Amino acid sequence: MRFDVIAHKKWWFGISALLVALSIVSIVLFKFNLGIDYTGGTIVEVEFSQNVKLSQVREVLKEYDLENAVLQFSGSDSTEEGQDVIIRTRNLDSNESKSLVDSLTAKVGQNTVKRIESVGAVIGSEVTKNALLNLGVAFLALAIYISFRFEYKIAISSLIAIFHDLIMVMGFFSFFHLEIDSSFLAALLTVIGYSMNETVVIFDRIRENTRTHKRSDTFKDLANASIEQSIHRSFYTLSTVLFACVSLYLFGGDTTKNFALVMIVGFVSGAYSSICVATSLWETWKSRSKNVSRNA
Repeated sequence: MRFDVIAHKKWWFGISALLVALSIVSIVLFKFNLGIDYTGGTIVEVEFSQNVKLSQVREVLKEYDLENAVLQFSGSDSTEEGQDVIIRTRNLDSNESKSLVDSLTAKVGQNTVKRIESVGAVIGSEVTKNALLNLGVAFLALAIYISFRFEYKIAISSLIAIFHDLIMVMGFFSFFHLEIDSSFLAALLTVIGYSMNETVVIFDRIRENTRTHKRSDTFKDLANASIEQSIHRSFYTLSTVLFACVSLYLFGGDTTKNFALVMIVGFVSGAYSSICVATSLWETWKSRSKNVSRNA
């Protein structure tokens, strides 16, 4: 089977440009559904008269669209059952808090409210600033690493592909109004690492083939040959990580769904961008540079 990915580069550029544009429009129009780690929120702590499971409490929270709230036991070594439950969720007014407690009493069991506190937006802004700083540092570190390891045309093509994947994930979460919590950043950094790994594998193969390819070979031939030699590895890697992430999404519980979803979207986008977008950008750039030097 002959791979000719580069022959369809106009399609890859068109598809990616459309998806990036739609993602940016979605981010501008719909914004982000930031969780309490970024916006502040409410902490409700209740002590039941008997041991309860967190799944029982979460079922009640679903009625209020609070299924993504952070739940934990306080003063108990057990992670399965306990009496003192801490609920950390979005901002609730006094009526919502009272209604929630009443529902917990009716559907889970008798309880005593130990505290209802608001988490200020100052904490949320600090978390947001640190999250953006960490993301920026990670991206800068990748830029330095790729720039030193490869030529600048490869480095820029790789960074564009990584940026493409970040926009895809953020646009997806913005469009579907999915909650962005503290685990979102960790998953996003994982996506950056995966995308970089995929692009490095292909461009490392291109660099090796550059030393051995025939003089008559074009940059298109070189890119296609390198993709063909590495695509099976990319496919096996993607299949493995998707199996783990889809399993986590389906069976890991409500608190891990968005974390897993970030990686699912990011890994698929990363595999696509490294194979189709980054290599096509590099081939186009190199071919045009060669033509310019010939005509000079």
